[in-house]
Amino acid sequence: MTDAAARYLELAGGGPLRVEAFLAHAGPDLTAERDRALADKEGLELEQGELLSQVLADPEAGAHLVDSMLRPTAEALERLDDFRASGVADLGAAHLERRGRAGVIELRNPRHLNAEDDSTLPATEVAVDLALLDPEIEIGVFRGGVVEHPRYAGRRIFGAGINLTLLYQGAVSYAFYIVRDLGYVNKLYRGLSGPEPTEMLWIAAVETYAIGGACQLLHVMDHVIAERGARLFLPARKEGIIPGASNLRLPRSVGDRLARQAILSGREFVAGTPEGDLLCDETVEREEVGAAINARVEALTSSGLVNAAANRRALRVGQEPLDTFRAYMALYSREQAHCHLSPALVENLERNWNAKQRKL
Repeated sequence: MTDAAARYLELAGGGPLRVEAFLAHAGPDLTAERDRALADKEGLELEQGELLSQVLADPEAGAHLVDSMLRPTAEALERLDDFRASGVADLGAAHLERRGRAGVIELRNPRHLNAEDDSTLPATEVAVDLALLDPEIEIGVFRGGVVEHPRYAGRRIFGAGINLTLLYQGAVSYAFYIVRDLGYVNKLYRGLSGPEPTEMLWIAAVETYAIGGACQLLHVMDHVIAERGARLFLPARKEGIIPGASNLRLPRSVGDRLARQAILSGREFVAGTPEGDLLCDETVEREEVGAAINARVEALTSSGLVNAAANRRALRVGQEPLDTFRAYMALYSREQAHCHLSPALVENLERNWNAKQRKL
């Protein structure tokens, strides 16, 4: 066992310990780094990546960390009674509403095309937790909110991925990648752990486009409804980072060759085409998305969902055992740290995103 793994278990003391808490105790002091642009950072987050990689590579410590990140957040537990009484949780960047037997989550970052960053993660994870904790919710729906951008005003966007402007400015931490994939994304896929584990089926409603991290979410959904013509792609090549767990999961949907084209060469998928439909279960016109959601919720819940969680678990046994995911995240934690702090990422953002001229 490495020193990092032993230190993690010591700090955990038998209880859950999240990534953020472990890094706060065992990682480098990043106070001075937080105000620096990405190009000016001194590389301290590389140490975070190495620590997390060593913890996740250890079967005991790594399994403990994965399980810890699948526990409900403290904020969700604090909000649960209020949510159960009202059926609504307005969390700012995420909004959850119980509609019949469905829990509908909207990602809401309207000024930035529903992009994600460190400020959106906590709200999104709390919304997922609350949906999973509420016994009246039998199925989850994940959807993008209405945005403000003049080009898309009044339209819904499933998600624009990571906020590249904030990334360039140094305001997106390395920990964002790890907390996201071990946190709410893995909860969508595996449910909540703990004394009373729970999981359910999830529907994604993709409108306009699902870019980067938003496209990664499609890999963990049980049913994907897409607006015809919606763009689905992973611009990791142009950015210079690893697209979350897509390297592990995308080949299951589209096959190895198309997955390599998407991740290594930037191939895009479009809903309504043969290749795009490998990522989707239904393709409908824009004005039909809401009705399609309602119809799918009714179809999935009308005969009960007593076997849904069991079937999901059975599928995961063959597709992605927990140890496989843990080993992937061990490699990802180290490699993503190097990508995040690479000069190539800064150059790519300037060349492909015009990052120097962009303002928030």
